[in-house]
Amino acid sequence: EHILQAHGGLLPIVVKSVPEGTVLPYKNVLFTLENTDPQCFWLTNYLETLLVEVWYPTTVCTQSREQKKIITRYLKETGCSDVVEGGLHLFKLHDFGFRGVSSVESAATGGAGHLVNFLGSDTMAALMLARKYYGEDCAGFSIPASEHSTMTSWGREKEVDAMRNMLQQYPTGIVACVSDSYDIFNACENYWGTEL
Repeated sequence: EHILQAHGGLLPIVVKSVPEGTVLPYKNVLFTLENTDPQCFWLTNYLETLLVEVWYPTTVCTQSREQKKIITRYLKETGCSDVVEGGLHLFKLHDFGFRGVSSVESAATGGAGHLVNFLGSDTMAALMLARKYYGEDCAGFSIPASEHSTMTSWGREKEVDAMRNMLQQYPTGIVACVSDSYDIFNACENYWGTEL
């Protein structure tokens, strides 16, 4: 009632923040809240509790940014600058994370954080968030990808055949193939780049 009468229903709060998307060194504040009415002493803590939910997408965005820097560096160092120049590095860390988060909202906000740095995503909630709040018609793209269940259905002895099948089904473009169902080191040392 007090807020309605004294402030016309507006919250007596001043919010200050850095612009969204700003890369900021640690030990800096992203935003501050200042209460302008001592009678609403509780309001700052209440709103801050809601606003700290930016932590999750900010953390995902920060992590994917650092991973993008590492991926880009090593693509260049290993003679794959053409991958970077062609923009394909933006598909080197694909978001399959929807199934591993606590909620649809977490998938949406975390997935949107990932889409700041990469274009590969199977997290529909993130694509929907990017469309609704940022006007992005298509913020990310899916790619042909295997799953552990499709790889293991061939059996351990035919794992390389399952991998070969993925390459035959999708002979051009980007493809993701699960390689750690049994032995990732064997897959990398003996299948990819040798037998395949």
